[in-house]
Amino acid sequence: MKLLLHICCGPCALYPVKELLSKKFDKITGFFYNPNIHPPSEYKKRKDTLSEAASKTGFEVIMPPYKMEEYFRKVMSKEDSPERCSFCWELRLSETASYAKKNGFDAFTTTLLISPYQDHEKIREIGEKIAAENSAQFYYQDFRPYFKDAQEQAKKENLYRQKYCGCVFSELERVKVT
Repeated sequence: MKLLLHICCGPCALYPVKELLSKKFDKITGFFYNPNIHPPSEYKKRKDTLSEAASKTGFEVIMPPYKMEEYFRKVMSKEDSPERCSFCWELRLSETASYAKKNGFDAFTTTLLISPYQDHEKIREIGEKIAAENSAQFYYQDFRPYFKDAQEQAKKENLYRQKYCGCVFSELERVKVT
């Protein structure tokens, strides 16, 4: 079976790729679609780090063009709302499912499922809803038990590890600019 793995960043991809290859999947292809990442210099750091991780781990990654305007259109007027994250996850998983369907993948999933900082159940719900709408299969696995190991491996390999999800609103919340 072929799986398309939406990847948010290199460190978060390390263990899901390893784990998924030990399961029923013959081929894992990464999909780096993250128009939420801002500024563009941060996007480039994450993209370059993922390329490095993919090279070391030996998996292919598809990197569609960076279109941050898609993200801003989707979350416009939701920047102060907890709904912002749901809109962002839906945008990224919809694009992943669409690509998977058009390109003969058997299923899709996301590395967002490794983060203890994300709303895991909401991501699962969105993935399953998008799968049903696209006649695709969403592969669910809770990767959170591997989060700490992935971070340690990223540190050991000197991979860039970001401090926020990527969106400008998250960064503003993190640094609390007044």
